[in-house]
Amino acid sequence: MIYRQLFSLDTSRVQAHLRILQTTDLHLHLMPYDYFTDLPAPGIGLGRTAGLIRACRRQAPNCLLFDNGDFLQGNPLSDWIAQDSGFGPGDLHPMIAAMNALGYDGGTLGNHEFNYGLDFLERAIARAGFPIVSANITRGAARDPATDPTFIAPWAVLTREITAADGQRYPLRIGIIGFAPPQLADWDRHHLEGRVGTHDIVHAAQAHLPALRAAGADLVVALCHSGIGEEHHAPGMENAAVPLAALPGIDVVLAGHTHGLFPGPGFDGADRAGPAVDPAGGTLHGKPAVMAGQFGSHLGVVDLLLDRQGDAWVPVAHATRLARVDDAATDCDPTVRATAQAAHDAVLARIRKPVGQTPVPLHNHFALIAPDLTLQILADAQRAHAIVALAGTDSADLPLLSAVAPFRVGGRGSPAQYIDIPAGPLLMRHVAEFYPFPNLVSIVAVSGAGLSDWLERAAGQFLQIAPGVTDQPLIDPEFPCYNFDVMDGLTYEIDPTQPARHLADGRLSDPQAQRVRDIRWQGRPVAADQMFAVVTNGYRAGGGGFFEAVRQAPVLHQSQVSVRELVVAHFARGDNTAHDARPVWRFASHPGTAAWVDIGPGARACLPAPAGLVRIGPGAEGLDRYSLRF
Repeated sequence: MIYRQLFSLDTSRVQAHLRILQTTDLHLHLMPYDYFTDLPAPGIGLGRTAGLIRACRRQAPNCLLFDNGDFLQGNPLSDWIAQDSGFGPGDLHPMIAAMNALGYDGGTLGNHEFNYGLDFLERAIARAGFPIVSANITRGAARDPATDPTFIAPWAVLTREITAADGQRYPLRIGIIGFAPPQLADWDRHHLEGRVGTHDIVHAAQAHLPALRAAGADLVVALCHSGIGEEHHAPGMENAAVPLAALPGIDVVLAGHTHGLFPGPGFDGADRAGPAVDPAGGTLHGKPAVMAGQFGSHLGVVDLLLDRQGDAWVPVAHATRLARVDDAATDCDPTVRATAQAAHDAVLARIRKPVGQTPVPLHNHFALIAPDLTLQILADAQRAHAIVALAGTDSADLPLLSAVAPFRVGGRGSPAQYIDIPAGPLLMRHVAEFYPFPNLVSIVAVSGAGLSDWLERAAGQFLQIAPGVTDQPLIDPEFPCYNFDVMDGLTYEIDPTQPARHLADGRLSDPQAQRVRDIRWQGRPVAADQMFAVVTNGYRAGGGGFFEAVRQAPVLHQSQVSVRELVVAHFARGDNTAHDARPVWRFASHPGTAAWVDIGPGARACLPAPAGLVRIGPGAEGLDRYSLRF
């Protein structure tokens, strides 16, 4: 058996091999298909991961399978099920159907499970054939993690029989406890305010672990929909897997949320997490941990050697790894296909529906280094809605700005993950490319000082570069592109030779740092006390992305219309007639200075390139490398 290759057994004792498998951040990728491009995507989808699951089970009869959250939202299929399919009470959600069919043993909720509201979420998980747990999400306001009623069960104890190395069967009690980023209460405030609260992950664990252990768990697996971030605990931290692992009573940590890979050389956060994180050995504070990427691209595998001590089992050795889906194969597990085929066919018909025309090709390959036409279209769609929403209110005379950010600009997805739409018909799938999330529209009131801080946070997209140097990176790979807000309606300059005010994870680094200068509205400098109405999305209005100035801003209007619906209406009206992007922002000039950026190969056909940008050769992970002169 496989455990004999992994562990040295003590034949004088009763020992057993237990394998734990993890999926995370599936985002409703069931079939190996990319609905944004309307093309097969062999490297993703639970239908492809299922083959790895079956292979791992064949190797290890004592095997448990868990999902780590963010399984209900993430692509046009999830939107169709939630918003257009007529999904109602008693219906079986295709993702839950697939998980049931594959024999999942447990799961937890991620932040995106709440995107479609509580009623949908509760209907979706009602027919899960396995326990779904979460210890830090409460019903009603969060006051005391030890006594607050949780939204769902905080933990569960699974009783299984396992076969030991001596061939005998023994009972095993596995505790599972779930966690999600506490920020979700703000991110989906329009759905959750007054109905759901959240506690700090570590505080919730400390409150619930004693009861879980007292219930007889031999070992505890933390289903932690939270990333591998800082080593030391800070109340309310979003990525808390490392301090969670330090708690007594937790034996295994399954991490997620950030779509990263752990263990292995692909893990990119060791510099922040400190010595408690071992990407080679796959441990956090010496305890086995995995994080299996996104969309079913990988399967996390934790192998444990358990030692029988009295009537209990104690883990005495471990091995962790990631199994990757074969990018070249295209087969889909027949069990998963059977649960998803009808919904898949329906969403294909939907994404191929025409919604308008574009007179010019639309792409966003250069959206992180220059004003971008696709962002302008998004900004105009939001602005048209805001004008109507504020008409007749006390805020109607405020200067109106539209805050937008790019989504599909490479990154962990693939070198082809960009908006790249030819001139001609616009389809529903193109709308999803513009805006992949079901966020609702919000309008907030922000002062000139608040706008400055908002833009400083967004300018953290760039690494600090040195004047006079010509070979240096520009884009911070740890900074999510969806936090690079562009404030349409203003003009301003960004100087990346200056330090960033905030770190990539949102923490304040240098309160006096100023990268964004010469902020103007209609050609006039913006005063610190000048008030503006800014149309954005509900995620940002709730402080999502750690934009403190936005979180504190008064909400002027909260719509029940999604940003994506505004884009559909914009295209349907034929408003997308611009050929070039407006000059919203620019880099500061620094003669003799250049920095490199990696951009998808599709950019070669998207000419003209921004001024000062020259392709210099191949970059990382299938991207092209460009030099940008300042």
